[in-house]
Amino acid sequence: MTVAQVQAPKKASPLQVAKAVFWSFLGIRKRRDYEADSVELKPQQVIVAGLIGAAVFVLSLILLVRFVIGKLV
Repeated sequence: MTVAQVQAPKKASPLQVAKAVFWSFLGIRKRRDYEADSVELKPQQVIVAGLIGAAVFVLSLILLVRFVIGKLV
């Protein structure tokens, strides 16, 4: 096998990482998507995107609760 035949794995874009983390939060993943993600995504990308996604989710819940409570008073 020559150097030209060996290809580096394709690097995932930030949008691909965000989509993978979003669908993983919901627990809905196709097998082929999971296999593609396991090749393209780096663990660091997934960790950072997961932390950002969790922070956005928690802040959204806090804002929603404050909005609902504010309307009740």
